[in-house]
This record gives sequence, structure tokens and C-alpha cells, in this order.
Amino acid sequence: MQKAICSLLLLVGLVQTKAQDLLNLSQPQPQYEVRAVWITTYSGLDWPARPARTTQQAEAQQKALCQILDQLQAAGINTVLFQARLRGTTAYSSAIEPWDAIFTGTAGKAPTFDPLAFAIKECHRRGMELHAWMVAFPIGNAKAMKSLGRQGIAQKQPGLCRLCGDQWMMDPGVPETADYLARLCEEVAKNYDVDGIHLDYIRYPEQSIPWNDRKTYAKYGGGKPVADWRRDNVTRVVRKIHERVKAVRPWIKMSCSPVGKRADLPRQSSYGWNARDAVWQDAQAWLAEGLMDMLFPMMYFDGRHFYPFAQDWQETSTGKPVVPGLGIYFLSEKEKNWPLSVITRQLHFTRQLHIGGSAHFRSRFLTDNVKGLYDYLQKSFYRQPAKLPPMTWLDSVAPPTPQVAQTTENWTVKLTWKRVKDNDIDVPVSYNVYRINESAGQRGPVLLATRLDTTAFDFCPTLPEQMADRYVVTAVDAYGNESPLPDVSHGDDTQTNIHSPITVCHDRLTLPDSVEKAPFVMVCDLSGRALLTQPMARQVDLRRLKPGSYELRTLGQKGLSRRIMFFRRMPQ
Repeated sequence: MQKAICSLLLLVGLVQTKAQDLLNLSQPQPQYEVRAVWITTYSGLDWPARPARTTQQAEAQQKALCQILDQLQAAGINTVLFQARLRGTTAYSSAIEPWDAIFTGTAGKAPTFDPLAFAIKECHRRGMELHAWMVAFPIGNAKAMKSLGRQGIAQKQPGLCRLCGDQWMMDPGVPETADYLARLCEEVAKNYDVDGIHLDYIRYPEQSIPWNDRKTYAKYGGGKPVADWRRDNVTRVVRKIHERVKAVRPWIKMSCSPVGKRADLPRQSSYGWNARDAVWQDAQAWLAEGLMDMLFPMMYFDGRHFYPFAQDWQETSTGKPVVPGLGIYFLSEKEKNWPLSVITRQLHFTRQLHIGGSAHFRSRFLTDNVKGLYDYLQKSFYRQPAKLPPMTWLDSVAPPTPQVAQTTENWTVKLTWKRVKDNDIDVPVSYNVYRINESAGQRGPVLLATRLDTTAFDFCPTLPEQMADRYVVTAVDAYGNESPLPDVSHGDDTQTNIHSPITVCHDRLTLPDSVEKAPFVMVCDLSGRALLTQPMARQVDLRRLKPGSYELRTLGQKGLSRRIMFFRRMPQ
């Protein structure tokens, strides 16, 4: 493993020179990649800057959030982790917990607008997902809890809470804690059109907090080793939240931000700070069991504390996105004053791992362009938009491709289409728009818009010749499965009609006679991820595949791949 890490470090280390930066601009960018940022509402660290006590001040809060989201969209961000539960208080209308004071200046007082609902609407308008960031066990310091009075959870549910020095925490060992947190997340899933539920601090406290759960262990431990008991307690909470959220809308993405080091590695110690054994957070097991759809490990380190552990997360990801959280706040002179090259190396390293993407903590350090990071992402690393990886482990059947009518009016291309339905009519469908200019040798379609919930789109080209280009629309279900692009050429691929993929109702697929010989054939999902590979043969064994839409390709010895066809495997 260390040899592989060293090879990758040599590769990504080249990005420090200006000449290599120019080379990066010529490199293809991933079609699918999570590009996330945390927006912290706690104490207004990212937003809002100050409480709103008048209607005008509330409007200023909304305007400020829109400006942040405009910047994030322009930088290529496609996922916003918006803090919805702060410390036993909320950024949304809850029947369980009070409003946080940051919005109005008074704890428990409702603002004139719903911050979470507003953030969701504005993110979706910009083609970005919003995941509700829920802080789990910490519920505030003693002063803050006292200010909440009878509204605070410490008074309403004293059996679930304990005071640890100056900090109030919920006790994971009390079974009712899981029910309480699950009801909170269920409430958000029912009342808000969130794309995900993102759990933070879903772990036991670090050693600096004086935690004492001896009485809880005596009551509920059942003779288990304390470490196993605590690990099981946290997993019980995660499992309960997962059950409640998925029962509401199964396509809501479950994620969490575990401690950045999963566990000690054979050749690299975590120095006592890791998720599994220091704070009893078995996030890798949650991913494998299906309790999590993705992870955002808090990898706010560098050097030997970052690179081996990033590769470890990738190796234990079970094929699901693991998106390292990068400590961009350390670029600040008030923090560790990292040079920009620390973050750019980490970005390139994780992209080379195909680990899932990258996340940035926090948004203010990005939008303030600290050390030029914003410019680097916008102009180089995120210069082309990326779609989010589909959750093919939950559903892999894409909706049909819409039929598009294209007209021009003055300098505007106008597209209209009819709505299409997913194979599961309860699953919502949105639309992506692409521009295609095959006559100019364009390598693949250019993504113009994502997440549209309308059936019309107007585009004003920057160049007159783009008026004659072809524009196509795809349908995307809430799991991220995208309908095939109609009759689109992709570089070295032969032009293939994928508007109507063939249907397979049995366990084997027969290759067409026209397929050129190659050492291997492989089946990929619609995100391009290889699912199975076999030596070239007349028939391909599909028994390992779930029902869904797939791509069949040849694979040469040097990795050269060509598309054969798209097909849809039907349930038996």
C-alpha cells in the first residue's frame, strides 16, 4: 500500500509548478464527483452573520445566503451540507426542539422565514443538492442550555442527557436516545425536500470532555466489553435513524462525518485518534451494512496523517462514495497558515484514488478565497461541472429519455419536452440539459443545466455557431439514475443509439456479430463504474447483476475500452 501511496504522491506533487497547472487544464475531468461544502449556522460562523430582529434584517439574511450559494455554484460545488440541528436547537420549524437564537436573537423565537426551506429552494434552483446537517449528541454548554429553560432537551428529557464539565451531551447508551434523534431526522425527512440527512458528532466524546457513563453501563451493559457496548450503542442510533428516514423517502442519502482516521493501520498508527477505537464510531461497518450511502470523513490533517488514511477509506468503501472532508480552514493565518499546495495535493490525490470527491470545511474559507483556493477550484480543479454518483445499490433503473422539441428565437435556443415517469411512479424525476456539436469534434456532450424540475429551458449561446448545435435532455430519478443520451458520440466510442437500450429477460446476453475482438468484455453501470469483467466470449453472464440499466464494453490490454451497447436487465 505504501508503494502505491508514494507513486500517487509523486504524481500529485507535480501540481505545485505553474507548468503542471497548465497541463492540468488539458486533463479530462470526472463525469461523476461529489463536490461538497459545509455551511455552518452554529454561532453564525458561516451564516447568518447576525440575528434578524426586523423584516428588513431577515431579507438581508436571505440575500446573504443567496450570495454564498451563487459563489458556491460558480465554483462548481454540487452538494451543500447545511447545518439544520445546531446544539439542541434547530434552523427549521420543529415540533420537537426550539429555534436557535442565531436567527432572531432570541432562543425559541421563530424567524420570519424558514432557513432550511429557503436554503433547499435556493440550492435546488442552482442545481445543487442540500443535505440537512444534524449534530447528534452535543446539545450545548451549560449557559446555552440554561437560556433555553423548559424548551431545552436537558429539562424536557433529562434521562437522555448528562452534564460533562461545562458541556451537555446526549447519552448514546440510553436506548431512548436513538428514538429521540430518529424522530428529529424523520421530522426533517417528512417536512422538507432534503436530498440527504448528514449526521455529525455521531460518536462518543473525545478524551478532553469528562465523560462518565458508568451508571448507564451498569443498567444497560449486559456484561459486554465496554468498547463493544459503546460501539453498538452508536450503531443502534444510526440504524434507528436510517430506518425512520428511509421509511419516509428511501432515496434520501444517509451520510455522516466520522473522525478522519478509520482505525490504526498495519504500517501507520492513528496516534490514539481514530473513529472505531477512540470514539466508538464504526462508520466502515455502517457503509457495508447499508446504513450509510456515503461518508464525509473529517480528514483535517496532512502528511502521514492524511494520505495513508485516505487510501484506507477508499479500500474499505464497498464501492460507495467516500468524500474526504478537507480542513481548508487551516489555510487561514489565524489557524495553521497552510500554503495552498497542501490542499491542492490532497485534492489531486483523492481524485486519483477515485474515492468519490472532496468536501470543504467551511464555506467562509472557500468564499473568502483564502490563499486563492476559490480561484483554483473555479478556474482549474472544478472548471467543468460534475454530476453526482447514482445510488445504484438502491436502484439502478433509469427513467426513459424525454423527447425534446428545439426551436430558436432571436439569440435564444428554446427547448421543451414532456414529463417522463420513473419505473417507480413515487420517485421524483428531474432533468439535465446538454449541448452537442459533433461536427466540431467535440469530445462528449457539454452539461448546461442539472436538476431542472420544469419542462422547458432557454439557453443563450456565447458563440453564434452554437445556435446550430444540438441540445438534448435526459431524465434523472432521485437515486441519480440518468436516462441515456439519444444518439450521442463519445470520443473514441462508436456512435450508438442508446435511446432504446435492448431488454434482457434472462441470465445471459449474446454479443452482436459485429463486435471487434478484445481480451475482455465488461459491464458498467450508467456512471461508468465497472461491475463485472470476463474474458471475451460469445455470451456474457449477467446473473450477478440486479435489474437495471447497464453499458456493455470491450476492454483491451492497455485499458482501451469501446462501447458495444446499452441494455436493460429486467426482473426475473
